Amino acid sequence: MKKLFDLLSVKQNVVITTHANPDGDAIGSSLALYNFLIKYDHNVNVIVPNSYPDFLTWMKGNDDVVIYSNEKEKARSLVNHSSIIFCLDFNNLSRINELGELINLSKSVKVLIDHHLDPVKFYDIAYHNSNASATAELIYELIEMINIDFLDKDIAECLYTGILTDTGSFKFPSTSSKVHRIVADLIDRGVNSSNVNGLIYDTNSLNRLKLIGFSLSKKLKLIGNNKAAFIVLTKDDLLKFKFEKGDTEGLVNYALSIMGVNMATLIVETREKIKFSFRSIGNFSVNDFAKQNFNGGGHKNAAGGSLEDKLSVALKKFLIAISKNEKLLNY
Repeated sequence: MKKLFDLLSVKQNVVITTHANPDGDAIGSSLALYNFLIKYDHNVNVIVPNSYPDFLTWMKGNDDVVIYSNEKEKARSLVNHSSIIFCLDFNNLSRINELGELINLSKSVKVLIDHHLDPVKFYDIAYHNSNASATAELIYELIEMINIDFLDKDIAECLYTGILTDTGSFKFPSTSSKVHRIVADLIDRGVNSSNVNGLIYDTNSLNRLKLIGFSLSKKLKLIGNNKAAFIVLTKDDLLKFKFEKGDTEGLVNYALSIMGVNMATLIVETREKIKFSFRSIGNFSVNDFAKQNFNGGGHKNAAGGSLEDKLSVALKKFLIAISKNEKLLNY
């Protein structure tokens, strides 16, 4: 990390980016690093591939985030004039869509900070740990190495958001004792955990709650000897409930909570493709499952994927893949 610290010892034009459809860890990590680096008088800009849910827009620095899909020329200019590009919470430039091509061509120093498995080598410097609960945990460690005294309440709230959401509110196996010690420090630095939880989880629209109720009562199915559960939402389903980005966040976890279920899948039909969200408990690796069948990946127990097929074709491929893995699901 000495090379990175040396680079940051002089003023830099910094771009921070994260994966498409940013979640709590993506935005929390990015804004935490943003708020930290501006304390050192760097020129810092956060660029994300596309928009993200309203429940993540309250963190300090959010108003300065550049959304590539809305401001392509501005984003291109910032990347072209950057000297360092931080790539947070993704392991492959394909995860950031068109922005990935732009960054790949850039001559800036590329710094990967990530906790996903098997990163593709596009970076010059990496701070990577697949055992970390969240990229926000790694940003905390980076700040700790540089200057922990600069970690104020605003930065702490961003880091807490990343850790809270990527650990499933501290339920996932990646939630180590170390994570709890980090969170304790963030609380000591001013985080009101009740307030942050409320901002993220208790700001539902009526339509979102109705969509969740519809999904669980009408669309939830069990297969694989009742060891796998899945929900399919069509474009018409989303339209019916006036879908907004973030409305299906956490929905797949309801299916995984069924007693005896070892794997859960949310399948969503979008205008461009069929998106899959996979979750599992125990030994079944949805990372391998997503890689082998759905052009995806992630973590052992949480992954995603997609197919550019009609929904009927994608669903058939999914059911065939489940049948081939039925023995593994019935451990």
